[in-house]
Amino acid sequence: MKVKKLVDSFNYAIEGIIYSIRTQRNMKIHMLTTILVLTATFFYDLSKIELLIITITITLVIVAEMINTAVECAIDATTNFYHPLAKIAKNVAAGAVLVTAINSVLVGYIIFWDRVTPFNKSVMLKIKKSDPHMIFFILVIVCIATVVVKAIYGEGTPLRGGMPSGHSTIAFSVATAITLLTSEPLIMVLSYFIAVIVAQSRVDSEIHSILEVVFGGIFGTLLTLLLFKMLG
Repeated sequence: MKVKKLVDSFNYAIEGIIYSIRTQRNMKIHMLTTILVLTATFFYDLSKIELLIITITITLVIVAEMINTAVECAIDATTNFYHPLAKIAKNVAAGAVLVTAINSVLVGYIIFWDRVTPFNKSVMLKIKKSDPHMIFFILVIVCIATVVVKAIYGEGTPLRGGMPSGHSTIAFSVATAITLLTSEPLIMVLSYFIAVIVAQSRVDSEIHSILEVVFGGIFGTLLTLLLFKMLG
């Protein structure tokens, strides 16, 4: 009987994790980021301390998001009207997630920045020597590739819905092209900031899912880098 209770407790815990991933948009983003970061650890010679810090940071973000989800569900289950304290509780829980997320960005910057800087400088130098007129052809190729991928998945239309998000793909492609051709950090940040806003608008309007938007952003960025490398 005790063994069954122990197994049940594990099942309940796993159900909670699955529910958070399935229903919470931010949790999906956290999990995708976790996969990318853990994958990156295979390509860099990290010390045990650095791996430990990364693991703890990832755990803190995921736990904070799950606690935030639990707080929201508990409040919604017990309160069927607006209450200022309920609002404060939700905001504080969301604030805790934001703090852990900011901390994770700082940790990632400290651990990975020095390792990727030499590679970035080499790639940026080669790309900046490319013919600027190739940008037009690169964007055309990105658009065609997006339509082809949409056709393969057979969902949505070229301008609405489907995998990947065409708006996100093109927005991140343009942002990447601008970033590769400028030396101003502010312009780089603003370019990707606008791309993120475009992607967010597709999710808010319920035209695309988070996965479609994220895939579109990654697809547009990587394809643009590849084309600059090949055509430059």
